[in-house]
Amino acid sequence: MKDYLVIYEQGEDGTWGAYSPDLWGVIASADTLEETKALMREALPAHVEALREAGLEVPEPTHQVAFIAA
Repeated sequence: MKDYLVIYEQGEDGTWGAYSPDLWGVIASADTLEETKALMREALPAHVEALREAGLEVPEPTHQVAFIAA
């Protein structure tokens, strides 16, 4: 099992969206951050499993995050 970066963004309307830059096409959106996180916890492993079942390459995680005070 590998750890993939997930980006969460709040829209102007207050809803939340998420995507993983290492796994193209894995996205989720919901009214709350908690719902969006839950959807991504389901979507990301399902996407990886679908890639494997189709005999396709599962990309390696290449993105990292750091927080820098400014």
